Amino acid sequence: MYSFMGGGLFCAWVGTILLVVATATDHWMQYRLSGAFAHQGLWRYCLGTKCYLQTESIGEAPERAYWNATRAFMILSSLCATSGIIMGIVAFAQQPTFTRLSRPFSAGIMFFASTFFVLLALAIYTGVTVSFLGRRFGDWRFSWSYILGWVALLMTFFAGIFYMCAYRMHECRRLSTPR
Repeated sequence: MYSFMGGGLFCAWVGTILLVVATATDHWMQYRLSGAFAHQGLWRYCLGTKCYLQTESIGEAPERAYWNATRAFMILSSLCATSGIIMGIVAFAQQPTFTRLSRPFSAGIMFFASTFFVLLALAIYTGVTVSFLGRRFGDWRFSWSYILGWVALLMTFFAGIFYMCAYRMHECRRLSTPR
């Protein structure tokens, strides 16, 4: 059981760090604009060496909603992953008797919620980028911050799997032990 929780905690730490880095950095998309290289993140876009806030470029309400939704889901994902880590650490110190809703189970649920939120954020960003932004900028590609978001999605998903396995293993032991 503790080996599953240890694996889950490792995946959780890596996933949470990647979520925070992906959310904070400015390399979700790279493109060429008027012959110069540019890149953008969720908060800023940079043309050459000069960076601007995304709010300066946002004009229409649907475009604002897309940025705000992507940002909100990435932040929610990071918060769920962080609370899952706290529950996961506390699960190591848990007494042998589990409550009705155990800490490993709760940690697993938080990591699955984190996975769901980052999936929503990446789906929104991908859909809008491919259908709208990709047409605006001819020569473009997704960049490393975006890729870190997908890796973080996998890590939080596997953290949830590990914690659910730990919970299941403990429940099987508890049910097979004579009272």
